Amino acid sequence: MSFINPVKRGYLALETWFNISFGNVWNPLYNLGTLTFFFFWVVLVSGLYLFIFFDTSLTGAYASVEYMTHDQWYAGGVMRSLHRYASDAAVITIILHMFREFALDRYRGFRWFSWFTGVPTLWFVITLGITGYWLVWDELALYVAIQSSQLMDALPLIPASMTRNFLASQINDRFFTLMAFLHLLGQPVILFFALWIHVKRLSDVSILPPRGLAVGSFIALLVLSLLEPAVSHDIADTQSTPAMLNLDWFYLNIYPLLDYWTAGYVWVLTLGITVFLMMMPWLPKKKMGPAAEVHLDECNGCEQCAKDCPFDAITVQKRTDGARWETEVVVQESLCAACGICVGSCHSSNPFRHSQQDLVTGIDMPQSPINDIRNQTETALSKLQGENKIIVFGCDNAIDFSDLKSPNIAVVSFFCVGMIPPTLVEYALKKGADGVFVTGCRTGDCYFRHGNKWLDERFATKRQPILRKRADRARINIFRAAETDCKQLKRELDQFQHHLTQLKQNETAGVSGVSDE
Repeated sequence: MSFINPVKRGYLALETWFNISFGNVWNPLYNLGTLTFFFFWVVLVSGLYLFIFFDTSLTGAYASVEYMTHDQWYAGGVMRSLHRYASDAAVITIILHMFREFALDRYRGFRWFSWFTGVPTLWFVITLGITGYWLVWDELALYVAIQSSQLMDALPLIPASMTRNFLASQINDRFFTLMAFLHLLGQPVILFFALWIHVKRLSDVSILPPRGLAVGSFIALLVLSLLEPAVSHDIADTQSTPAMLNLDWFYLNIYPLLDYWTAGYVWVLTLGITVFLMMMPWLPKKKMGPAAEVHLDECNGCEQCAKDCPFDAITVQKRTDGARWETEVVVQESLCAACGICVGSCHSSNPFRHSQQDLVTGIDMPQSPINDIRNQTETALSKLQGENKIIVFGCDNAIDFSDLKSPNIAVVSFFCVGMIPPTLVEYALKKGADGVFVTGCRTGDCYFRHGNKWLDERFATKRQPILRKRADRARINIFRAAETDCKQLKRELDQFQHHLTQLKQNETAGVSGVSDE
């Protein structure tokens, strides 16, 4: 087996345990992005409720929050706690999401834009949470306000001293109302556009996790809110110093540094980390394969490849070659991930076409054209020997298949299983394979986002091009695995061989039974 990055190995092992506990569909590590959106929805709904009873004046803010927390604990208190814990959960899922993309090397190359725009989005989330702590106007809020003012004073863009205003008790209702406006409207709008930009280059983006995972997450937040409700410190008093503060380390982690460092040093640290994270996709830069090429002579403008492209790299325009079709597709090279999913989407990728000459399809990968794949499949099948001749169709980003090869097992690997034309499976069975074993990235965790999903829908005749009904599905097996699942993969392959043996025995018994009659 090839070398596996230890960070990647450890993370894949963690995902394995989560798959055992939650299943592939509800695995929270596969749904970190959608979970973040879900927590934002909880924050939004709970925040709207809190705003109904919140007094935006300097003198009334604390009293209104205390009223909701204690006098209306069954509604306002629960909503406040949900608001707090969902905000913390969003930060956790964002950080886990970033670590996951790094561990699995899904932040470079064609993914640079999502990573580059995602890092500053975390800033918007943190600053939104910080202003939320201001609004409570308790001892912690005053601490946050003073420390934040020190940071702002260190910036050359702000000439006046904000810290002096807090120390001199010069904050009035107008300033407090402005902070409420920023937290309730200004910053959420900015965050909304930041998230929109973050997913702009992705297609078929989901903003809700699987229903069961969403319900389970909400119940967990609700139980936590009831068992450990969020409460305030004493009311803010500029004339006294609190003996102890309970910091929210998800949002306020840099503030203790101001007790030891100057605000300038804290800015250098935070901005340095931010810039470094944003530059990571080019440290080093990931090499990309050539983009997909369109062959208009074989393209009927069905637009299926544009619908299936996971990174919105294929657009549709009016036909330019004078053909009878109305539209054609165009590949934007800068957005193309070179995944080949579009090849599997094209009806012209049918290997039964032009069996005596080169196979040309409507859209193809220049580094691995469908004609070469058909030839590789034929060559691999011709070399198989023994019982239960099996051809494995695998994925370059899932696992090293070299150990699977044997006299009766051949391997053909693709950039993504979504690149496999369904008719190629039927073609392999027609050309002598006793069985076709399809493997790739774990279910719900396709390296190119939707390759697994589109393949499953094509095989289930729910998405074009379909695996035709005449294909013997009993001789087709799909099992997905990551680099740490080699033993399970081999075990599944052995079981598939045993299954094929039983099929042959049943067929023989059936023929014998007919002859006896």
